[in-house]
Amino acid sequence: MNKILKIITLIFFLVFFANMASSKDNFFDEALKMYQDKKYDDARFMLERNIVFNPKDAKSYLYLAKIYNHEENQRKEEYNLDTALLIEPNNEEVILMLMKIALKKSNYSKVKDLSKTFVKVCIKLCNKSDEIQKSLINIEPENES
Repeated sequence: MNKILKIITLIFFLVFFANMASSKDNFFDEALKMYQDKKYDDARFMLERNIVFNPKDAKSYLYLAKIYNHEENQRKEEYNLDTALLIEPNNEEVILMLMKIALKKSNYSKVKDLSKTFVKVCIKLCNKSDEIQKSLINIEPENES
């Protein structure tokens, strides 16, 4: 009888943890669908919920940053991008978004540092860096005088 109880308890815990593992993916998938439907408040809630279960999910932080970008909350956007970059240092989309924020803040040294990293890791968004570099070239001589 004791063995049967142990087996049932073990099966219960396995099913419980398997269900929790699959729900983590569901939170992000639901959040992504809500984000695409422009339901930003609901998407933010689901992304934050996903982060509770999976705090090292860089995609969740990236999409939170995108939501804060839409809401024009630059401080929270930058915070989430910095967190995503810590988790995934080679994420070109995160680096590009941070470069744009640094450019808005006129932090040209940060843009240069990020662009060096971006050039090394870019795969899909390489042409976007060229636009930022051109704007830096146009602005930089004004700062030196």
